Amino acid sequence: MHGGKAGAGTTESDGGRREGAWRIAIWGIAALVLLLPLLAMQLTEEVAWDLADFAIFGGMLVAACGTYELAARVTGNRAYRAAVGVALAAAFILVWMNLAVGIIGNEKNPANSMYGGVLAVGLIGAMIARFQPQGMGRAMAATALAQASVAVIALIVGLGYTLILTVFFVALWLTSAGLFRRAAREQAHAGVH
Repeated sequence: MHGGKAGAGTTESDGGRREGAWRIAIWGIAALVLLLPLLAMQLTEEVAWDLADFAIFGGMLVAACGTYELAARVTGNRAYRAAVGVALAAAFILVWMNLAVGIIGNEKNPANSMYGGVLAVGLIGAMIARFQPQGMGRAMAATALAQASVAVIALIVGLGYTLILTVFFVALWLTSAGLFRRAAREQAHAGVH
């Protein structure tokens, strides 16, 4: 198994089966999520996706699931995996909302491009941290601050008020930060023994 000890009654093949089941579940859920707009198009005229919409959404799902799978292969630390999952979910939802309807005004409002800066803070922070849990915790906290800063800027310049969405995203980024910090503590504790 990756980075962990097999417990009593478990074997390497049990761990491999569990990981295989998780992979199938993650990719299966992604496929179902990709089919949701197609189903919605059959039920309402409000949803009108074209091939490009499906390609972009599918590409986003592949990037998110592939990144998570890579993180899962690199470490067996559950807190680290959960932190990556939460951060990827936050990034995915942020991009999806911006492309679909926009957060500030509508999807055509150029002010929404500030959210690209939020993602850049997280990505640059992760690279500076070399994806180590302690630094990743700091990177996600900085991303939460960047998210809140966009809302403050939007409010100050009169672009609208996004309190509920800001609280939602800040909570996701801070949850990820907390999980990365937990992973760092577990890593340090394992290193002592």
